[in-house]
Amino acid sequence: MITSWATRLSSASVRQDIIERTDEIPLFVEEMTKAVLETKSEGEARRTTGNIPSPAAAVPASLHASLMARLDQLGPAKEVAQIGSAIGREFSHTLLFSVASKPEPELASALDRLISAGLLFRQGVPPYSSYLFKHALVQDAAYGTLLRRRRQELHARVATALEQHFADLVDRQPEILAHHLTRAGQAERASDQWLKAGQFAASRSAYAEAVSHFDRGLSLLSSLLDAQRDRQEIKLQLAKGVSLSNANGFSSAEAAKAHARAHELSDKIGDIDSQFTAIWGLWTFRRTSDWNAARQLSDRLLSLIEKGNNVGLRLEAHHMGWTTHFFCGELAPAQEHCEKGRTLYEFEQHRTHAHIYGHDPGVCARTLGAWSAWLLGYPDTCSAMAAAPVRASAPPG
Repeated sequence: MITSWATRLSSASVRQDIIERTDEIPLFVEEMTKAVLETKSEGEARRTTGNIPSPAAAVPASLHASLMARLDQLGPAKEVAQIGSAIGREFSHTLLFSVASKPEPELASALDRLISAGLLFRQGVPPYSSYLFKHALVQDAAYGTLLRRRRQELHARVATALEQHFADLVDRQPEILAHHLTRAGQAERASDQWLKAGQFAASRSAYAEAVSHFDRGLSLLSSLLDAQRDRQEIKLQLAKGVSLSNANGFSSAEAAKAHARAHELSDKIGDIDSQFTAIWGLWTFRRTSDWNAARQLSDRLLSLIEKGNNVGLRLEAHHMGWTTHFFCGELAPAQEHCEKGRTLYEFEQHRTHAHIYGHDPGVCARTLGAWSAWLLGYPDTCSAMAAAPVRASAPPG
């Protein structure tokens, strides 16, 4: 005897309706088939398929409605699905437990129901398990049922849990915390975390990713107070400019634009350190096409460092000096600046300059110093520089 569900699916018209109205999208085919199997007669099955809009352009909305209906049938498990959707497409049991604030038996029961309903996959054994929404559309459907205030509350709780209990994850993937702070409406903290995420990406030479993170941080600044906004924008624009230079070359007009904006703001608030870094970025751009303009910027920086005792800034001013003189064919002053740079450079103190200014000044001073010595007719000096230990001027490892 043919079972009732087999009878309903044996109808050619029902099967054809499922195929046509789901546009053969696998997840939608499955959702539609489940809906048909839950009917009590072939007539009801046909009405169910008939309620799905056609043509295929309407499929995404229909699929979303189908998933929403399934979530509504889950009772308390729906809330767990919502919490998981705020965490992400994939999440760990321990993080969910930290955010949900539910007794373990209650949480386990809800998760089992979501898995039985085919909305979640589980890998491993609780509490060492992880969960994955069957499809991004399932996550979206669960997330879409949350009111704005509830979403912000959940993202704030996720951010707190990450900071308190998952420091290693935040260190490895700082953009995760940045995302949740952004969704929580905490613009100031989120912007700063996007800066950290971009700096982390840049340290791994993932410059396109870094620029994307910096742009996310910049997009949040409108809600900050003026002085606070200017200082944060300077940091983001400077970091973005360096990553754009490294990604697209020193002639990058976008990098120059970022440094020009940072220079404008640093002049406005009188921040010498930021002025210095912004001028450095503009010099980097100018030296690709106009060495006279580059020389003026270099001289300005050498003048600027006279106002303070910052060894790092003095090192980078000489860095610009030796590069400018060398490529203008002025070898003696270039070598003089290289000597001063090597004297000032300390690996542990100045290793971060590679990420701030684009490359390591210790390596550059040793290289251009050796080239200058060779071209000036001192091959022994050149050889000695080339053979010297590089630890003192090695780039960050």
